[in-house]
Amino acid sequence: MRSMTGYGERSFEATGLRAKVSIKSLNHRFFDWNYKGVPLGELENKWRAITQKKLKRGRIEVVLDLTILDPSSWEVFIDEGLLEKILTTLEKASARVGKMVNFSVDNIFRIPQVIELKRKDLAAEAVCFLEKSFEGTLADVLRERCREGRETAQQIKRHLRRIRHSLKRLERSAKKQPLLIREKLKQRQKEANSNLLGQEGKVEEEAAYLAQKADIAEEILRLRSHLDSFEKLTEEDKEEPVGKMLDFISQEIYREANTINSKSPDINIINESLTIKGEVESIRQHVQNIE
Repeated sequence: MRSMTGYGERSFEATGLRAKVSIKSLNHRFFDWNYKGVPLGELENKWRAITQKKLKRGRIEVVLDLTILDPSSWEVFIDEGLLEKILTTLEKASARVGKMVNFSVDNIFRIPQVIELKRKDLAAEAVCFLEKSFEGTLADVLRERCREGRETAQQIKRHLRRIRHSLKRLERSAKKQPLLIREKLKQRQKEANSNLLGQEGKVEEEAAYLAQKADIAEEILRLRSHLDSFEKLTEEDKEEPVGKMLDFISQEIYREANTINSKSPDINIINESLTIKGEVESIRQHVQNIE
């Protein structure tokens, strides 16, 4: 079980190249890719495909800082005609005002469309270097997500144990429920009419009806089955994401606990169902971060 949050950052250096790769992984319902940095063309698509094979869900933010140390990797384009026209115009303006206008190289670079710096296509060695740099950083993120996933699994299991304990207490109370309903009805009849002769059958009939109406055996059975399914998913060593299924099963557990709460008149059962609902809410908060 893996988390959807993680972070990795590494710096790498090779002949003529220096790179820093940062990868941040955040919660998201689906796989969401976001790349910032030097345009890489087809290499970026390859990075995306590599990431999607290893991380099925989450918002993946990748930042690449690339410094090219070899001057031969750059091409400089100067629009000489435009530059000559600009300089001629400045000379004429200087002559008119009687003052020499200084024009530095830095000024030239600030003028749009005069000079263009273009990086040459990366050589095969550079592409291989960047690919290995990215995969090394991605491996760090994957380890972080696995570590957080293991910690989250332990927290979820603690909540599941509490639910199991509440369910046992709830079952014990459920077995006593018909008897309690019968005693309650008898007491009510006794308070309403001291003469119970001829009404015993009616009390038994109404008690049986109310006991059937308040029967929660099916809900308990389904709740136990959902818990078994949930625990199985948290323990299995699977490559496929389990977060969405865990969230769905959590909703089902909550629904069964809610039904038990609404059906039973027994305060002990109501309290245990409320405890279960509280534990499920905590589980769902954890599950939101599971891949």
